[in-house]
Amino acid sequence: MKIHVEPDFSRDEQIAGLIEQISAYIEQYHHGTVSLVAIEGDVVKVRLGGACQDCHLSEQTLQGWVAGTIRQFFPEINLEAVH
Repeated sequence: MKIHVEPDFSRDEQIAGLIEQISAYIEQYHHGTVSLVAIEGDVVKVRLGGACQDCHLSEQTLQGWVAGTIRQFFPEINLEAVH
């Protein structure tokens, strides 16, 4: 019998994976992207691209959708946009 061992990903790896999943959804349905620029302590820096880059709703996407999703799993995180 083989014992299942959960992978031990760091917090930064988990955040990066979550951002990749969010970006895949945004790309598929809205033709935009969100990419991780840096993680500095409790500050996550991201860049919006594609259709999100010049969209008038990009701030709502960033704060409502991206930051809101990340904070569900990592409430201590603050999200910052890098242009």
